[in-house]
Amino acid sequence: MGNLAHETTEADLRAVFARYGEVVSTKIVSDRRGRPKGFAYVEMADEAAAKAAMQSLRGTEVKGRVMDIVAEEPPARPRAASGRSSGGRRR
Repeated sequence: MGNLAHETTEADLRAVFARYGEVVSTKIVSDRRGRPKGFAYVEMADEAAAKAAMQSLRGTEVKGRVMDIVAEEPPARPRAASGRSSGGRRR
């Protein structure tokens, strides 16, 4: 999510999202000097809770700014090894 006020804390985000289900983690992204960059990631325990939160919280104001909520797909699971070469040329 983006467009966060620099005063927004991870506890603020956890409180807002917890109304819709278990929050696994929150992470506000900072620059090298530790200043918030205005966006964050929130991970919820299940997909249904995450979808409900995203739908309900779009347009919600936190610390004077309207959150820009964007869904990010969970990381893909690694494929099982097939015994085939993963690339490169054979001689």
